[in-house]
Amino acid sequence: MLSLGAIFVVNSDLGASPVQAVPLVASLITGLSIGTSFFVILTVFTVLQICILRRDFQWIQLTQILAAFLFGYLVDFSNFLVGEVRIPGYFGQLLMLGIGILLTASGVTLHMRARIVNLPPEALTAAITSKIPNGVFHKVRIVQDSALVVIAAVLSLLFLNGLYGVREGTVLSAVLVGKCIQYTNRLWVPLLEKLGFQTE
Repeated sequence: MLSLGAIFVVNSDLGASPVQAVPLVASLITGLSIGTSFFVILTVFTVLQICILRRDFQWIQLTQILAAFLFGYLVDFSNFLVGEVRIPGYFGQLLMLGIGILLTASGVTLHMRARIVNLPPEALTAAITSKIPNGVFHKVRIVQDSALVVIAAVLSLLFLNGLYGVREGTVLSAVLVGKCIQYTNRLWVPLLEKLGFQTE
């Protein structure tokens, strides 16, 4: 769901989410697949955690690299499935963006309920938060996401001679994914419980 959400957001042509923006721009610059770009960037996030936490880094967290590889593969697979499908018109673009946001929120909900290793963006936020006195996770995440958007914009302007991957959809994704999670929780948690999964 996360990978499908990423592709729907990208295909909306309204800009990628903050986490997707750097891999998308890197893909456009290097010619690598977007999934490979995701894998490389998410691996960098894991390396940054090691640099920040040092002795406090738990080596089990290296499984994030495996998760990053799997996610990158699924992004490319989702890109293969969706292809160049786009809904024409600005309303169509907004519709694709909305579908992508809902898929992303559903993916985050299910990943959180699975209680497995964090994906690198969340783990990096947690690492930074732990090193800041009285650090607050969601405030650090806002700064982290803002930094990613700036990096994507600068790389795009430097290497692509234009602004790619950063548009109004970037802002809408940043704002709406978190808000949609409360609704996807209501959708998925009762269903998971009916299927016999523990969700608390």
